[in-house]
Amino acid sequence: MKKLNFPVGYYDFHKEKIMNFQLNRWYSLGYTDFEETKEVAKRIHKFEDWKPEMIQLAQKSLNENRFISAAFYFRAAEFFTLPYDPDKDKLYDKFIDLFYNAAFKDEPLERFHIPYRDTLLPAIRIKPQEEENKGTIVIHGGFDSVIEEFYSMATYFADLGYDVIMFEGPGQGAALKKYNLPLTYKWEKPAKAVLDYFRLDNVTWLGISMGGWLCFRAAAFEPRIKRVIALSVAFDYMQIPNTVVQLIAKLFLKFPSLLNYSADLKMKMSYQNKWGINNLMYITKTKKAIEGSNYMLKFNEKNLHSENVKSDVLILSGAEDHFIPLKMHYKQIAALKNAKSIEDHVFTRKDQAQNHCQIGNIGLALDIMSNWINKKS
Repeated sequence: MKKLNFPVGYYDFHKEKIMNFQLNRWYSLGYTDFEETKEVAKRIHKFEDWKPEMIQLAQKSLNENRFISAAFYFRAAEFFTLPYDPDKDKLYDKFIDLFYNAAFKDEPLERFHIPYRDTLLPAIRIKPQEEENKGTIVIHGGFDSVIEEFYSMATYFADLGYDVIMFEGPGQGAALKKYNLPLTYKWEKPAKAVLDYFRLDNVTWLGISMGGWLCFRAAAFEPRIKRVIALSVAFDYMQIPNTVVQLIAKLFLKFPSLLNYSADLKMKMSYQNKWGINNLMYITKTKKAIEGSNYMLKFNEKNLHSENVKSDVLILSGAEDHFIPLKMHYKQIAALKNAKSIEDHVFTRKDQAQNHCQIGNIGLALDIMSNWINKKS
């Protein structure tokens, strides 16, 4: 099994915060090159530069038979491509083809398609490399993730002796793109499908990014999830902004035409807004900004049912997470009134893991997770 390194450091590759995070993301997970990342960042002056520059870098890596880098540069290119751009599906397909047929062609991974409603959920399984099986860890992402990007994390656990299963639920990766499943907050339903399919019990459940909300929703309804790890928590998406912004948002939601007009105006003013709003509608399969916004309101404190979670819990957050403010970390802990146990860790700039999902020091986060699982199993 290929050993992928997790380099330490969160770097200022780009002045645009969201682009800088994405550049750090692929590097921190062990897939891309530092010098290439630094150089391509210099050539990206606006969002419109992102796709062509990443495609060029992917092609260069491909010509040099650096298939892992090539695959993830194509994934990076796809990430900021608008949903109605025909290149989006092409770039995703290129990423998937390279991932399975070149980058990790001979790796000990198995692909599955889990029956779900009248369609399928994609999954990957990596069995432990040791004779002793220490247990099963199930991994999923969040808002706009694909399971393949967590492969380096999965191999870390498999190398320690764990049976690792990664899956995409509604709104994610191929579940969205190929099987037409929009995002759902009722995550216990895909969770049940996965647990039933693999006949799992007594599992550790790892939710990443928005997966940190979804994992608690699943655990609230699914007693087979004995240990829950949230790599970032949101708790209630309406409570993320400050009070003033919350009031303004509630006002806009009362007047759909005003919200849609505002969204159209924002999209005309900047590519980032155009991408963000369209991405929300794409993942929720809605036609208007108000519809996507209303669906996101379902990811709230009430629907999370934190009080029903009776598992052992580990929560990891970054002190300077640019998506999720640290207040959500403490709100989530307070809401887990009936958890069997709760441990938490807030990473700082000193750790180089201060940002979202500990990008900058994934290795440290994984070490903390594995030590906790070993202690709680």
